[in-house]
Order: sequence, then C-alpha cells, then structure tokens
Amino acid sequence: MKVTKEVARKRRKVRIRKKLSGVAARPRLVVYRSNRHIYAQLVDDVAGQTLASCSTLALSKDGQALRLDKESAARVGREVAERAKERGIEAVVFDRNGYLYHGRIKALADGAREGGLKF
Repeated sequence: MKVTKEVARKRRKVRIRKKLSGVAARPRLVVYRSNRHIYAQLVDDVAGQTLASCSTLALSKDGQALRLDKESAARVGREVAERAKERGIEAVVFDRNGYLYHGRIKALADGAREGGLKF
C-alpha cells in the first residue's frame, strides 16, 4: 500500500490523539484544513460537546470573502479566542489534527495566542 499524504496525516493524527484530551476547564482546540477553508473548534472530550467554533467560511458570511491564506487563518484564530473568552475559557490544548505545525496551522495558533488563549 502506498503511503499518501492523507494516510500519513491520519497516522500522525492517531498518535497525537492518544496523548491529547480536552476537558471543560481546558478544552481541545481542533484545527481542520480543507482546500478552500480552515476551521477551528473548542471541544470538551469528557462531555462530547463543541464549546465554540469559527472558520473562514463563517467569517466570510459576515461580509467580505476571505482568501485561504495565513492572514485569514490568523483571523480565525483570533475569533475563536474571542469566542472562548466569552465562555470563560483561557487555556486550551492545541490539536493540530495531524497537520504539520507550519503555514496556516501555525498562523491560526499564533492568532489564537494573540487573542489571549494559552497553550
């Protein structure tokens, strides 16, 4: 079987998820990257609930269309941090979902840190 990029990402994801878990006080910040958009959500694994979420898709509905670049990813990070602050969440566990910590994923994480989240 040929190991494609997607298969390699899913293998990394399994290794990462064995070690990470989010609780209500410190939820898991999950990132998903598609070809057109980037998504982030805060998940409480104990209760099995999504506490807050944001994406370039949701932000583009508010007004201007967002391109898929680092700037938009950072904006999603800041927005998800703002929504977390509204719910009283200050610290999170970052789940990069098997993606390499580079480019848009790193920009989203830096944006969330700018917004006040600690991880």
